[in-house]
Amino acid sequence: MTAPRRLRAPEANRSNALHPGAWWVWALGLATAASRTTNPLLLGMLVGVAGYVVAARRTDAPWARSYGAFVRLGLAVLVIRLVFAVVLGSPLPGTHLLFALPEVPLPDWARGIRIGGRVTAEQVVFALYDGAKLATLLICVGAANALANPARLLKSLPGALYEAGVAVVVAMTFAPNMVADVVRLRTARRLRGRPTGGVKAVLQIGLPVLEGALERSVAVAASMDARGYGRTAQVPPAVRHTTTALTLGGLLGVCAGSYGLLAASGAGCGLPVLLGGSAAALAGLWLGGRRQVRTRYRPDRWGIRAWLVAGSGVAVAALMIWAGSVDPDALHPGVVPLVAPTLPLWPAVSVLSGLLPAFVAPVPPKESS
Repeated sequence: MTAPRRLRAPEANRSNALHPGAWWVWALGLATAASRTTNPLLLGMLVGVAGYVVAARRTDAPWARSYGAFVRLGLAVLVIRLVFAVVLGSPLPGTHLLFALPEVPLPDWARGIRIGGRVTAEQVVFALYDGAKLATLLICVGAANALANPARLLKSLPGALYEAGVAVVVAMTFAPNMVADVVRLRTARRLRGRPTGGVKAVLQIGLPVLEGALERSVAVAASMDARGYGRTAQVPPAVRHTTTALTLGGLLGVCAGSYGLLAASGAGCGLPVLLGGSAAALAGLWLGGRRQVRTRYRPDRWGIRAWLVAGSGVAVAALMIWAGSVDPDALHPGVVPLVAPTLPLWPAVSVLSGLLPAFVAPVPPKESS
């Protein structure tokens, strides 16, 4: 009976908490997989995997409640994309007419733009696939925001990124703090018998929410500045120039390699460029970290469970990229002519491998009553 207990994920505490960078690597892997397909079945599986992991490993912290806001934002993006396709039309040809809207005549200088007119099933399905991909990307990013502690993520940044990290933590904590303030103010209005819906309630809640979220984010940045963030030591000029060249060149290589991987015909040269740029950027960050004179209290360690969580996201992205080169038609269902999407076997299995964090990541402690 002891062997199964050892295989179970332990309860999370300060000593075995998962590194926040592992959650971001896992989520970005799912987002990369979503960018490689327009198959609604695979996109729905990615959303389900992200939602299941968030439900299984989300804590009770205020920033962990932002996942629902990202889901609603993704649905809003999907609806807006469909509305634009219906109202503004699409150059995509179609034969299955759904309905026709009154077409607004436009001047000659707006030739090529159409408002109203024929709406076909091919146009609507194409917009649905396109909007679902973007919504899935937002939901994957929301999963990372709900699972990774932004303060611990900032503390884990390399020394060369501490100055930029102060601005990053303000941006990353603004949305979670805003969601927490919305919940708090709506609860207070409900207890006082005031309405929580409608335009008037939104206007009364909006200003305090924005003000409170911004104040708390700026307070975090001020506390980090008071504790020595940005304090640097003297280094030789040659080291500074080498650090700048390696960092900028590495980041450019990462951007070019990422574009090659995401493009339809650049996966062959994109991976070597991405690896070379990553190596150069890491070398520059290591040299830049020598300028920092501050120490870290109880740093987060990248353990075996962090490797498993990050590796599952990388595996999902790599297998989806491989499947796209082997059988691209399965990942991109046809719209003209209109065909029903099918669920390919190996891409579906690769997406299911993203469920690994729900079983290996430490279990968050239950909320005490």
